[in-house]
Amino acid sequence: MNTDRFVVWFRRAKYLLAAGLLSFCFTLAITGQAADEVTPEVQELYAQAKAAQQHGESATAIEKYRAIIKAAPHLAAAYNNLGMLYFNEHDYPHAAEVLKRGLELHPDMPTASAMLGMSYFQLGMDEKAEPLLRAAHHANPVDDNVEMILAHILINLKKYSDAAPYLRDYLDRNQKSQEAWYLLGKTYLQLSEDALKKINEIDPNSVVAHEIAGEIDESMHNYDVALVEYKKAIDLGPRQPGTHMRMAKAYMLISKWESAQAEFKAELENDPYNCTARWMLADSILEGNDSSDEALSELNQSIERCPALMQARVDRARALIRLGKQNDAMPDLQLAVQESPNEPTIHFLLAAVYRAQGNALQAQQEMKTYSKLQREASAAIAGQANDATTIKSAAH
Repeated sequence: MNTDRFVVWFRRAKYLLAAGLLSFCFTLAITGQAADEVTPEVQELYAQAKAAQQHGESATAIEKYRAIIKAAPHLAAAYNNLGMLYFNEHDYPHAAEVLKRGLELHPDMPTASAMLGMSYFQLGMDEKAEPLLRAAHHANPVDDNVEMILAHILINLKKYSDAAPYLRDYLDRNQKSQEAWYLLGKTYLQLSEDALKKINEIDPNSVVAHEIAGEIDESMHNYDVALVEYKKAIDLGPRQPGTHMRMAKAYMLISKWESAQAEFKAELENDPYNCTARWMLADSILEGNDSSDEALSELNQSIERCPALMQARVDRARALIRLGKQNDAMPDLQLAVQESPNEPTIHFLLAAVYRAQGNALQAQQEMKTYSKLQREASAAIAGQANDATTIKSAAH
């Protein structure tokens, strides 16, 4: 995390909380022994302390509040305002000492709990800070300052599953907070790493362990290593649905169409009603420039079982166009363009159908749409690459 950014953010949070406490003094219901202690002398000291605060004379204000506490040792509000002054002067040990005493006298003071928790946080006492800030957040769930510091504390304590809900809640109100998004990403990453570690602790040579290892390598474009891991998973669970599917998709990523087809077929032997596997088998057949009739047969079966699988409909239209059956392709394309009007491939195929029908004007319009969407898609990919570079730079 960028330490300088956090210092600036924490100072802003600190002064917001401090401003809230300035108006807090002597507003509590004063009863019992504390009421007896509020003498004219104490009231005069309070007036002097308040005046000193208003003129920015913190040292004088601190002196007056210390005198108040000496004269009225059971007056909780005096401890809290004195604690705030110490906190504002970065004197966290004295702030914690005084605020703790105030809360012992009057526990139901969420703002004081927040200040004490923040003091402990500054002193590196996260375990003491956590329950205080949880209580302060419970009393005021929309306090952004408390929620963010609490999230930091929970991350420091490696309580990542506890930190995540607070960060999501904070982001619901502050969707442009890069700091919170960074912390949430860091939290999820750590949770993911912990989960993967647990899987390996249970059995590092299981089907799941090798599949996950393969997915990680695949995400880093280490396809050869990913294929080795997927092969280990298949050897351990050759009849388990999903094992061949992962290897087939990896083969598709490196354009090894025949190998992909063999794995998709093996997957369908284990899971014959898998619409997605059957559609992707057909897609690999089309990409490998194999038999369009064979691809069409697979696509018909996929769509019959899963009519809402639009990717299969688009590929069926592609197969029909290759077979010279452009008119038969139109219904699938019309359904697909309704669901995904910004998918460039659909407009490219529609242009081919319109040309075959002799509708040159409509074909030209579809090609214009296709070109426009392709440019936008390319720009979006470039933007994502820039965003990824920015995130990596920020993380470092």
